[in-house]
Amino acid sequence: MAVDWSGAAAGYTCLDVCCGSGDLAMLLARRVGKSGRVYGLDFAPAQLAIAHQKAQQQFRLAPLEWVEGDALALPFENNRFHAATMAYGLRNLTDLPLGLQELRRVLKPGAKAAILDFHQPQSVWLKTFQQWYLDTVVVPTAQQCGLTDEYAYISPSVERFPGGVEQVQLAHSVGFAEATHHPLLGGLMGMLVLRK
Repeated sequence: MAVDWSGAAAGYTCLDVCCGSGDLAMLLARRVGKSGRVYGLDFAPAQLAIAHQKAQQQFRLAPLEWVEGDALALPFENNRFHAATMAYGLRNLTDLPLGLQELRRVLKPGAKAAILDFHQPQSVWLKTFQQWYLDTVVVPTAQQCGLTDEYAYISPSVERFPGGVEQVQLAHSVGFAEATHHPLLGGLMGMLVLRK
């Protein structure tokens, strides 16, 4: 869905910000084909190493490049990318407006970005379910894998993450011409779709 809403197409040069282990970047690579190019950016070299290894197994002539960098200071020139994605990254940035501003800067005029993330649902039942799921499934599983610190932040980060209306306002405030927020899974997640 994020790839579709980003507008990525064959031959495009695309960016996946906060790419982690590379799954979304690899979906972009399939979309742009061998005539396109995809850059996966993350600040964590260990995640990029996993992404590189996975891509080597899945792509012979991969149109992929892994870049260690900061989403708040993207190491790319202005107006470079035809499309961009970000999954579960915006919520973790220390400066959301700056992150959106940097994303806008590197997009070509008229280009789109699709940003997927967890959200706080409006329904009391869904909020309860989300908290139960994080507390009894996600964090305990992470603890069993020795990743307690890496996952303990999820619940508080979701609580302080701006809702869809605020995200749209932030996007407009940094200069995006269009911004639309689509609640997904009853509001447990959401997709912010932007056009420069």
